[in-house]
Amino acid sequence: MSEDYVLNDHNKEEFPPAHTAEHLLNQLMQRMFGCERSNNAHVERKKSKISWIIDHKPDRKEERAIEREMNELIDLDLPVTYEFVTRHELEALIAEADEDSPDARISLEKLPDDASDTIRLVRIGDYDVCPCIGKHVRSTSQIGRFEMLGTNWDNDKMSFRIRYKVV
Repeated sequence: MSEDYVLNDHNKEEFPPAHTAEHLLNQLMQRMFGCERSNNAHVERKKSKISWIIDHKPDRKEERAIEREMNELIDLDLPVTYEFVTRHELEALIAEADEDSPDARISLEKLPDDASDTIRLVRIGDYDVCPCIGKHVRSTSQIGRFEMLGTNWDNDKMSFRIRYKVV
């Protein structure tokens, strides 16, 4: 029995490998620096950039660790799956989640005000889960290799930006 879900219109055409890498990178940054998911991302085929608000400027050792851990996650060949839930079911899922579970970190803050009652969750293995209607690869090994192109630090805003590509 199949169900038809009415989701939001989507105005982007993502490059699935880079977009899936964005999900992994957001979760990695949350785990490494205790920050929220990025609220400033520009993800493209040739080069992507994402910024986070964190408590300190990462040193070179931390930057190398980000790149290394991203490629280790990609090499795990984690499956990318989808789950459809209502807002009510999602709120219950978040409330019941163990604090170490990715489900506990799901945020509804970025959903548009007119978002549908049905939400699509994108799961990457047991590593990350996030509401998203974009395009993704089927498993992380399809991302390719993650290459950090550079970083920027804005001390006034405490904003750390990573520029990367997937090859």
